Formats: sequence, C-alpha cells, structure tokens
Amino acid sequence: MTQNFADRVTVSVDNHVAHVLLDRADKMNALDDAMFEALIAAGDHLRGLPGVRAVVLSGAGRSFCAGLDLSSFGRSDRWQDTALTDRTHGIANRPQYVATVWRDLPMPVIAAVHGVCFGGGLQIASGADIRIIHPEARLAVMEVKWGLVPDMGGYLLWRGNVRDDVLRELTYTHREFTGDEAVQFGFATHADTDPLARAMALAQTIAGKSPHAVRAAKDMSNRTAQMDDAGVLMAESVSQMALMHSPNQIESVHAGMARRAPEFIDP
Repeated sequence: MTQNFADRVTVSVDNHVAHVLLDRADKMNALDDAMFEALIAAGDHLRGLPGVRAVVLSGAGRSFCAGLDLSSFGRSDRWQDTALTDRTHGIANRPQYVATVWRDLPMPVIAAVHGVCFGGGLQIASGADIRIIHPEARLAVMEVKWGLVPDMGGYLLWRGNVRDDVLRELTYTHREFTGDEAVQFGFATHADTDPLARAMALAQTIAGKSPHAVRAAKDMSNRTAQMDDAGVLMAESVSQMALMHSPNQIESVHAGMARRAPEFIDP
C-alpha cells in the first residue's frame, strides 16, 4: 500500500512498518511549502492508519534533506497567512509541527539519514525517536548562517540529547559535522554505512513486540522528561496497570513461554 502526498512524500506500508520517503531527490529533498504540507499530511495520515507499529523516515536520492529551499527566501509573503507565534498545531506552529509530528505519533519513528542533513532537515530527523546515520553524512545547525535561529522544534527535540555547550558552538558557528560526530554529540543514535537497511531491520524488530506496550513506552518517554520524581513513578504505575492482563500482554507471556512468534492485536 503506497500513498503520495503533493509529489513530495510517499508513504508505503509493509508488514506493519510504514516507510515515509522524502521524494524530491532533484532538490536534495529541500523544504518548500509543498514539502511542508506533504510531511504534515503524511504524519497525520499515519496517526490514524491501523496496523502500523513502526515508521522509518528517509530521503530519496543522495541526501536526507538539504534544509529550507533557498528560493523560499525570496518569498516575502510565505508566512503572512499566520504569525510564527500562532499555535496552529497543538503546542506548535506549522513549521515546528513538520518536525514534532514524528515525536507525537503514537508509534516509534526511526530516521535513516545519509548525504546532507542541514537546518530544517536536521530538525525533522531529530523528531524521530531513533536516528541511524551514515558515518560520512554531512550535518549542520545551519540557521545562523542566514541570520536566523533554529525554529522547527530543534531546541525542544535536542534537549536531553545534545550537550548544551556543544549545541551552542554548533549553532553559533553553523559548522558542518559528520555522522560519526553526530553520534558522539547526541544528534544520532547509531552510525551505519547502510542506514536505511539498519533502520528497516530495527523497525521490524519493534513491529514484532506488543504494539500497546511499545506505544505506552513511547508515551512515557515523551511525557516524563519534565515530570518531578513523584510524577514519573505514578506515570509508570498508571501505564503498567493499563497493560497488565490485557490481551497483548497475555499473548506476550504465552508466546515467550512457548518460544513462538506472538500474534498481537493492533490498536
């Protein structure tokens, strides 16, 4: 099953894994207005799609995403329909939601990053739960080069992953760094010479687990970062009580004891 959004993004689903492909290879998947709309539409489409247990996000051609399409700078009217301070998508504005939608999806999202990943592209990849990156990929927190600051959710998504002084240096200087350095700095999870294959394999592993448990674990990871100790402990207990003795929890035990593949019910 494959669906296309604005000739910019394709979504295909196989064996409980959705592959979201930024599909503007001739422009290194640079972000124009149509790409923004397509990414938001793809994320919203996946939110209600039954049977999807994991998502892989990647770019067609020789790069993941080169960041904002530079021709957009010539459009003085590109944000006139709404102020950036308007919260159009929950707690986010439209550009921020392009990156944060992946963190908000109920199922885990894995980004497979190769080639160039600059500016907004880096922030979109950062919206994924896990990032697999080519060791020689080229990354940059690019916005200061254009007299701007990162404003697509990067500061939220990097918090807790990237050391503060490292992020400051990379932001102030917009210097490039490699995929290997991205792992060292906290922008990426693993380096691999075939990031898409590794991301797909990991997605299949996740898809083989109880989808209710995995979704609950992602929800816990999203919610507990800003809770106090008592809140975290209570959130654990509430989440666990909802899972205990549920059909998929019972099936996890039975399958594990019988050493067979589980047969789960999807949310």
